[in-house]
This record gives sequence, C-alpha cells and structure tokens, in this order.
Amino acid sequence: MRALGSTAIFLFSLLSSTLAQTQITVNATSLLQEIDGFGVSQAFTRAKEFYEAAEGPRQRGLDYLFNTETGAGLTIIRNRIGSTANDSILPRSPGSPNGTPNYVWDGGDSSDSYQVWFSKQAMKYGVKTIYGNAWSAPGYMKTNNNEANGGWLCGVTGRSCQSGDWRQAYANLIVQYVKFYAQEGIPVTHVGFLNEPDYVYVFSLILESDGNQAASFIPILHKALADADLGHVGITCCDSIGWPGQRTMTSQLVAQGMERYLSTITSHMYTGDPNSPMNTRLKTWQTEGCDLQSRWCTTWYANGGLCEGMTWANKLHTGMVNANLSAYIYWQGFEVNQFQAASYLVASDNRDVFPSGRLWAFAQWSRFVRPGARRVATSGSVGNVGIGAFKNTDESIAIVFTSNNGGTQNVRVAFQSYTATSAVAFVTDNSRAVAPLNVTLSGGQVTVAVPPRSVVTVHINKVAGPAPNPNPEPTTPTLPPTTTPPAPTQSTCTCI
Repeated sequence: MRALGSTAIFLFSLLSSTLAQTQITVNATSLLQEIDGFGVSQAFTRAKEFYEAAEGPRQRGLDYLFNTETGAGLTIIRNRIGSTANDSILPRSPGSPNGTPNYVWDGGDSSDSYQVWFSKQAMKYGVKTIYGNAWSAPGYMKTNNNEANGGWLCGVTGRSCQSGDWRQAYANLIVQYVKFYAQEGIPVTHVGFLNEPDYVYVFSLILESDGNQAASFIPILHKALADADLGHVGITCCDSIGWPGQRTMTSQLVAQGMERYLSTITSHMYTGDPNSPMNTRLKTWQTEGCDLQSRWCTTWYANGGLCEGMTWANKLHTGMVNANLSAYIYWQGFEVNQFQAASYLVASDNRDVFPSGRLWAFAQWSRFVRPGARRVATSGSVGNVGIGAFKNTDESIAIVFTSNNGGTQNVRVAFQSYTATSAVAFVTDNSRAVAPLNVTLSGGQVTVAVPPRSVVTVHINKVAGPAPNPNPEPTTPTLPPTTTPPAPTQSTCTCI
C-alpha cells in the first residue's frame, strides 16, 4: 500500500504539472510583417556628448546599446538633419529657390554634431539601418522665416511665400545630406522631412504640415533622390506626435496616392501609443518614444511607472504584435550626468555606466528578433502574457513572452510546419537582466516557466556564430536592472 501510495502521488504530481501547462502553437509558414529592428538616436549634440565621454564609459555605452552578447543589440540609428545656422549643411540662403546653394561639410568625425562618428561606431557592430530625419527646413525656406516656432515649407498646398517655392531646394538639401554621408562611408537608408508636424511649441524646430501638404512635397523628394541615383533610399512620413495623429495623416497620404513614393509610415507615441495597425500597405515604424516625466531610474518593475523596464516591455509587445510595427526606436541611447531625466537608455557619470531596465526590455527583443525577420502567427493564449513569434532570416525562431502575471506560468510551445531541434531561453525581471533560463525540448515541443512580471525570449534553432564586436576585450559585467546611479552634480536635458 505504501508503494502504491507513492506511485499515486507521483502520477498525480505529473498530471497536475501537465495540466498546469498552457500550450501555444507557432505556425512558421503564416508570415506577417517584416521586422527592420530597434534603435535609438543621439540627436541634438548627444552624439558629441557620447564622443567626449571618457574612453571606458564610452566603450561600455556602445556595448550596452549595440553588442548582441552583452547589450541590447540595437540595429537602427536615427540621426537629425540639421536646420539651424550652426548645424545645417546649407546655413545661408542662396538668395532664392533657384539660387546656387553653398553647402557646408567638414568631412571629419565632428561633422553633423558627431552623428557621423556615432554612425560609424554603430556600423562596427553591424548596424545597417540609418535614418536621417529633418526636424525642420532652414528658416529661409519657411513661411515664418524661422527654423523654430512652426511655420510651413514655402510652396506646399495652401502656403506661399514672397521669396518663392522652396520645395525643390529642400529636396535638394536632403539629397545632398545623403551624399555627404555616403562620402564618409555611411549609407543612409531612410530619410524623413518632417518631425511632429502636428505639434508646435515654443522654440520648437518644427515644420508644420498635414498629410495633404506633405503629399505636395513627397513626389518632388522622390524624383530628386531618383535623379541622384539614390532611389534605393526610402522616404518616410510623417513622425507625428502620436499614433492617432499619424493615423489621420496616413489616411490623407493614402487618399493622395502617396504610398507608391514612400517606404515607411512613421510615428511617435507621446499622444498615443501604437496599439492597432495603421491603414496602409507600407511598413510602419515607431520612431521616437521615451519617458519625458521621470528622473533617471534603472527599475524593472515597481508600480508600472513610465520609467520602468516592464512598462516599455509592454509598449514593445503592443507595438510589434498589436500594431504590426516593423521598428521601434527609443529617443536617446546614452547620456552623461543627465540623471534628472529618463529619456535615454544608458546613463554614465563619466566613471561608471548604468543600464536601465528599459534597455533590457529592448534587449529581449533586439538580440533575438533580427532585421529581416518575419512575425509569424501563433494560436492559443496564456493569461496576462503577451506572445510574439518571429522567424529570422537564418530560419531560427524567437518567441517573446511578456508577462504581467503575478505568478509563474508554465508554457508549452508546439510548432506547425517547423522542426525544433534546439532551444535556449533568456529572462529579464527584477533580479535578472537577459539571464539564461531553463527550457526543455522534448518531442519537438518546448516547455518554459515564465516568471511573474518578466520578459522571456525563447530562441529556437539558434545558429552558432560570432557576433559583431569591435571591442574583443572583456567589458564590465552586465549590471542588474536595479542598480542605483549616483546623484547628479550638474545636468540639463534636451528632449523632443
């Protein structure tokens, strides 16, 4: 009887464990949107700040952003195309729209507020997607004769200027920007001519526009790029302040037939996160988002605050899975002595370096969901756990579980039209940052325990091989997401 009792207990335990597992199925042949990647910007002199940091913190900062083994493995950078007298490649008016432009470029690492240097550093890690985005046209091309405080581009629908129609000149400036970067060995892949055109605030470097006015410029820019043998450079529009505004602008663009000229629809998240698909056949990117409210923090999860990594893990899941995004870009990557703000992912006091929980949220995606991946369909659900599955170009599959559950969830993953032969898993929560997690593979199915308030990424059939790393020397060990930085001594903040 004692032996029988032990056997019964064992069988009951095994049955309970099996019943506690929730199964999902990944359909590897049901392909959804293509992924371009995840990234950051160092606009508004932040690239110069990065360059001028002490050598050790500077290298560790680059590793945290771009290294696929010790950092986030980001794959996109967003650079600003300058418009002021201090940073424009055409700081002085040629006198008229048809005047001969005197473009300015120094050709060195200091070009473009050190964004050239930043681009080259990112490329060493394998970054290939470089987005050049103008906040405004130079003031002399605008209705208010000022690069700041709003104003429209002279010549767009409903907006004229005594000085003439500057649309072609603005297009030519953007083309020349791409050429200057090319001569530095940096292939710009995408260009945008607007930034938050639906939100004007004091001293803002903004070019106002709606979708119809943008449509009166887009074909001109498209032709200018094609005439310069740069037709491969994608045109984006319109970096609205939020998803609802971009939805309106996109409808106007589609109605005007602009999809044939554009490569990507772009939006920010300040007045509304991407939470459902945009009505377009084009790719959609979330090109700027951050916490503009909080002081710097490294917290993963405390109470759902905007500074926390878990908050951004949820935003990433909602954007990539619910809104069908192809890219998600945080505002800034690295800053020095800016502990009054959380608008960036990695902080430094110029001695030490502090990764945020937000960085690790991005890492759980960007390390494993690589450019060219396709999202694939899944069936089944797990309570309070978001699920996204992606098939990479190397045929590996990454499954990202975003758990808002208060307890551990045991999940079993089956595959349709795909054979799983190996599996590894990584987790980020309040005590771990992209740390190995136990996962089992049996009978072609994967089983993993997803901890509470965590992100778990399971990588199936990972292809072995060295990751791009320009710094082969050992770096500082990855700091946990609860590291507390020192109090700031002096700081300022440039945001949107």
